[in-house]
Amino acid sequence: ARARARAQADQLTRTVMLTLYFAPGSSSMAVHIALHEIGLPFEARPLSFAKGETREPAFLAINPHGKVPTLLIDGRPLTETAAILYYLARRHPEAGLWPEDDIEAQAQAVSWMSYIASTLHPARRLGLQHALEIYAAADQRLGDQPWVLSRYSIADIHLFRLFWRFSGSLHPPRETFPNLYAHLDRMLARPAVQKTLQAEAAIGYELPA
Repeated sequence: ARARARAQADQLTRTVMLTLYFAPGSSSMAVHIALHEIGLPFEARPLSFAKGETREPAFLAINPHGKVPTLLIDGRPLTETAAILYYLARRHPEAGLWPEDDIEAQAQAVSWMSYIASTLHPARRLGLQHALEIYAAADQRLGDQPWVLSRYSIADIHLFRLFWRFSGSLHPPRETFPNLYAHLDRMLARPAVQKTLQAEAAIGYELPA
């Protein structure tokens, strides 16, 4: 047990090489933000949907599903936004992106991340009216608290990317989703979010209307 604990500690302190495959404005933005929040050095590999770069053999060899985000950790691929956010937050507790000492808060974080991935993310594909109802429920669930949990976390980053996209595409009135808009404003004030948005906008968005 002690040897295993030492091995885990060594793994956490060892420097790893990170490479992020992302498409500007897509779900990978959340991971991009987390990397900037932590201040980690990483190699950025933007991919173009329009040019079919996520379907090229070189990328499919890394992620056979051809999806972003994909994070290479010393050459080993890790996929799915929630899993990558969890990895980054747990590997770098100094960033304060995970409620380390509160098991109930951890469960709430998992609950929100699951809800974001399974309910919010596909909502638009099921029709505009359905999406409006789903986001209204999310607005109510969030309430008027500053962050999803009692403090800023990866759940906020995950939520932000989806509502940033939803609000930027449909421009619903602020009074429709007051809590989500207030959360959006707080996120937009964060330097890591600003840095990510600037970097991705400079590459160019290829998002559907």
